[in-house]
Amino acid sequence: MRLARFTTVRGRLLALLVVIAVPVGCVTALAAFATYRAAIAAIEVSQARAIDDFAVRTRVWYRGALRSLLAFGTVASDPRVESTICADAGRATMARVIGFRAFLLRTADGRLCTGALDDGPSEEELNTIAAQLAARPFAPVWNGADLGRIRYDQVTLGSRRYLAVLAVNPTATGSTLREALLLTNPDLLENVFDLGGEGLGMNVALIGRGTGVVVSRGPESDVSWLPARDRIPEGRERWTASSRAGIERVYAARMVAEPDFYVVASFDHGPERAARLQFYVLLLAPLLTLALLCFVYLRAIDKHCVRWLRGIEAAARARTYSASARAAVSADMPNDIRSVAEAFNAMVDEQEVRQRRLQTALDDNRFLVRELHHRVKNSLQVVQSYIGLSKRDYRDEARLALADAECRVHVLSAAYRFTLADGEMQPVRVDLFLADVVSMISNLIRGREQHVTGVIDTAATLSVDRIIPLGFLVADVASRALRSTPGTAITVTVIDIDENTIEVGLDADRPISHAAPPRLFAGLLAQIEAEQTAEPDGMRLGRWRLRHGA
Repeated sequence: MRLARFTTVRGRLLALLVVIAVPVGCVTALAAFATYRAAIAAIEVSQARAIDDFAVRTRVWYRGALRSLLAFGTVASDPRVESTICADAGRATMARVIGFRAFLLRTADGRLCTGALDDGPSEEELNTIAAQLAARPFAPVWNGADLGRIRYDQVTLGSRRYLAVLAVNPTATGSTLREALLLTNPDLLENVFDLGGEGLGMNVALIGRGTGVVVSRGPESDVSWLPARDRIPEGRERWTASSRAGIERVYAARMVAEPDFYVVASFDHGPERAARLQFYVLLLAPLLTLALLCFVYLRAIDKHCVRWLRGIEAAARARTYSASARAAVSADMPNDIRSVAEAFNAMVDEQEVRQRRLQTALDDNRFLVRELHHRVKNSLQVVQSYIGLSKRDYRDEARLALADAECRVHVLSAAYRFTLADGEMQPVRVDLFLADVVSMISNLIRGREQHVTGVIDTAATLSVDRIIPLGFLVADVASRALRSTPGTAITVTVIDIDENTIEVGLDADRPISHAAPPRLFAGLLAQIEAEQTAEPDGMRLGRWRLRHGA
């Protein structure tokens, strides 16, 4: 980033802060996101381990029940054990193993041994259950020894529900055990599904396809937490769906005994919400810290830098209307800025000293110029008086020539008189000046039965450098007309064409003969910056336009 693109101190310091803060904020956001993803992954792994643990527990429990059944069946299938002794031994065993309710053993040669506790199923019911289970698909072999064709299921007799374990050995011969059935109380498996102290927010159940919920444990007493649509797991299933109560939940499922028995667990969103809250804290805390740092940094810039710079700027701008303006100097100013303020005030003091000296020199020069112009005006008046006195000694052409000279000297004298009327050089009003010139022409040049009048209607002003040649132009044109035509009357008119242009014209009351103007006349027009709009013709002596003001 090129800090030179920013034109202010505050902008450059802020840009530098942004250059530092933005990468830090990005790194903070990435770290918070990585932590959040790690926490979510840990939660998912924990949930997967939990459902795997329940699946393993269930398999271990069923495998234990199966081994107990096969062990007892192997002993009871010995030909030396009579059927009555087998039944009694089985009932005694079930009385000692809490939860076992009934059994059925059938050997390859047709011997049958059944037993049940007092309120257990009858022999006929056990045969029916064994036949039904044998007709259903068997579970595949789990890791370990091949214990034959095994079926794990749930059966219902009347109002009672049993967990059933069926083992079938179709290759058995003689007195070898061919079929064994064990019915147990579901409470035994529920003990296996103990959630412990870490099961808060978790529900788990063993589901049998076609038989419904086998065992369910969790903080919710009913099974409304189960997914609205059953989903048979095909692997390590984990998904989000609506429960039967219409609440969004996270589910995980594992197959226990294909194709019907599987474990499903639901997890609330508490861990995810905690991880999300942790993510927001990890993300927002550094960002808010950076924002607070930026705010404090900007406040510090304004208080310790920009405020004093603006004070110096305000003092510099105030110099245009207040000569006493100074930059504030305080003890709590930074040393470098205070040094700038003191240098500024020293420069202002030196400038005021120079201005006073210049003003004094200017006043002296104005006084000298004013005195010089007064001397010029007085000298012109002396010359005019001398010409007027000398004119008495001459007649005819000589007298007229001296009268013209006196008139022109009067133009110069009148111009300086008007421009120095208030003691200072200033523009001359055209109407007052030309009225004086017309009066002087009437007094000095006109002959008997001749008249010179002025119709001047303007408030325009011209500088002394332009008003003098204008007076010469009017005097020259009027003098030539009065000399050439006895008895004529001349009218000098001045009107405003627009706010910046006036027109000066001279007219006679009768046609006169027009001669070519002297070469000096063109110089007067150039000096006055006038444009001739009408040539002399008949009674018209000429028209000229000149701009003023702008």
